[in-house]
Amino acid sequence: MTEKPRIISAVISDLVTDQRVHRAALSLHEAGYPVLLVGRQRKASLPLDQRPYAVRRFRLWWEKGPLFYAAFNLRLFLFLLTKKADILLANDLDTLPAVWLAAFIKGSKVVYDSHELFCEVPELTHRPRTRNIWKRIERFLLPKLRNAYTVNESIASIYRKEYGVDFKVVRNVPLRLPAQAIPALTRADLQWPGDRRVLVFQGTGINVDRGAEEAIRAMEFLDDILLVFVGGGDVYEQLRLEVSSKGLSDRVMFLPRQRPETLRAITRLADFGLSLDKDTNLNYRYSLPNKLFDYIQAGIPVIATSIPEVQRIVEQYRVGGIVSDLRPEALAGFIRATFSDPGRIRTWKENAQLAADELNWDQEKTRLLDIIEHAR
Repeated sequence: MTEKPRIISAVISDLVTDQRVHRAALSLHEAGYPVLLVGRQRKASLPLDQRPYAVRRFRLWWEKGPLFYAAFNLRLFLFLLTKKADILLANDLDTLPAVWLAAFIKGSKVVYDSHELFCEVPELTHRPRTRNIWKRIERFLLPKLRNAYTVNESIASIYRKEYGVDFKVVRNVPLRLPAQAIPALTRADLQWPGDRRVLVFQGTGINVDRGAEEAIRAMEFLDDILLVFVGGGDVYEQLRLEVSSKGLSDRVMFLPRQRPETLRAITRLADFGLSLDKDTNLNYRYSLPNKLFDYIQAGIPVIATSIPEVQRIVEQYRVGGIVSDLRPEALAGFIRATFSDPGRIRTWKENAQLAADELNWDQEKTRLLDIIEHAR
């Protein structure tokens, strides 16, 4: 029997809540590939749960800024030089320099997974000098790639046109978790009032322009609804401060990042999931966020903005409503009107449960396995 190629997958996250890289590593392991997943360990990182594939996390002096990215890539490069691997999988542009250089020296194949339009995120578009550095790295490395994929067709099309690389698509759809793997939580366990309807807004990257601020401001007009944030991000603490300053602590709750099983248990207790990314930059315009599919897997309908990829899913599978105006009173009015139609909500919930049979990793992973099997 032919031995499967050895794979090292690198990502700059701490691995705990990074569902995309976990799904990929798990599927490759189950397909018989020896897999090592490499990430980082922050001071505030949660312990990593037991996984069937090998894992390594780097501790670094720096946790953000240019020195962090330089230190991570240097550490990763030196680590990769000491390991035997037939395929090196770089997750996003911030791991690609180390992966590409190590593969060039060792003769390994490179596979690239672009989780987003990296150079178009607001954290870079608002810092043109830093963006210019990353754009130069992208222009140098991406045309050299032979095996690449990303999260949706819109982003794949942009990369194909700009760099002439045949980007494939592997969407951010979640695992189908067995019922016994999901904790048996209740609303009372989470201290949610029993007489209120609940909106959930989840994400490990709740950053600027994701619609979180607008959701909070809408709560000033929704005194009978609870908004629950689950996750973290660059603006998470600012959101807490805004809630406190507006006296909305009885209407808005914050929960930290959760393991996938617990996140699913929390999400399915809500009435609606919010996906309110704003069309303020190319990355958000063409994004297809994890949370949309997580809501569908949890069997709850969605209130979403009209960015193309999200609107396409919501309308194709008829799993929720599209809101066009995020001004506080307008958003609150849309939410209230949505809750006033229980028949439509029932239909959306039923459709979400049906869509979950199709929009899950069991179906999507075949695309990833095909890319790896035919890597050049």
